[in-house]
Amino acid sequence: MTQNSNIFLYLGKQVKDEYGRVIGKVASFAVNPNGKVNSAYIEQSDGRFIKHQIENLKVEESEVIFLSEKKMEITSLCDQIPLLWRKDQALKELANKKKISSEVYEDLHTNFEGALNQLKGEAQTLIEKIDKEIARHAQEIKELNYALVHLEIEHEIGQIDEQSYQTAFSTIQECLKRANIEKSDLEAMRNKLSNILLGEMPPQTEPETKEKPVEESTTQETPTPPSPNLPEPPVVVYVKEMGDSNI
Repeated sequence: MTQNSNIFLYLGKQVKDEYGRVIGKVASFAVNPNGKVNSAYIEQSDGRFIKHQIENLKVEESEVIFLSEKKMEITSLCDQIPLLWRKDQALKELANKKKISSEVYEDLHTNFEGALNQLKGEAQTLIEKIDKEIARHAQEIKELNYALVHLEIEHEIGQIDEQSYQTAFSTIQECLKRANIEKSDLEAMRNKLSNILLGEMPPQTEPETKEKPVEESTTQETPTPPSPNLPEPPVVVYVKEMGDSNI
């Protein structure tokens, strides 16, 4: 949420997550002595208060949206890990070019390596948490599908009137939609983080440099398809055409 003079206008506003679920409402803000708002107190539906960093909230079409902390953490890790990897590689290049002493290299390399290992550990822990969330959503989707089948059966045998059926059907479908979207998001985040840990992210520049020769070779090969039908060089082809015109 951006810092502005109207931030307190959001007091009492309903707070939803990124998938439309209502998680509570804005009860208060924590303000530093210098006037900067650094967090917000959210009253949940059960009456409990939870303090969230102001960066986790954004205003979208007059609605207050709570941003996923997992997404923000993953984005941060996906930025920091490749950056540290590139810095360590650049440091190694400088050492190979004798631009820095071996003592300076070892000292900085140890620092980069330690920080990188720490971030990788945090990423692995986060992946394990995401796996549990994915499994939970998979179970939720399964249960919702069973609920939908039972609803259809009861409606088919006349136990549920049409209006109640339509209301329940819409509710289950909406829940299924949210659960599937969130599960897909979690799987995408997990894959992104796993690729970072596998070291696939930093070397992505290599295939780009290799693609250029491939493009050149394909352009060079474009005149070759007619060559089996025309064994003679292009000059001879023009001579034959002239011969044809004389006939």
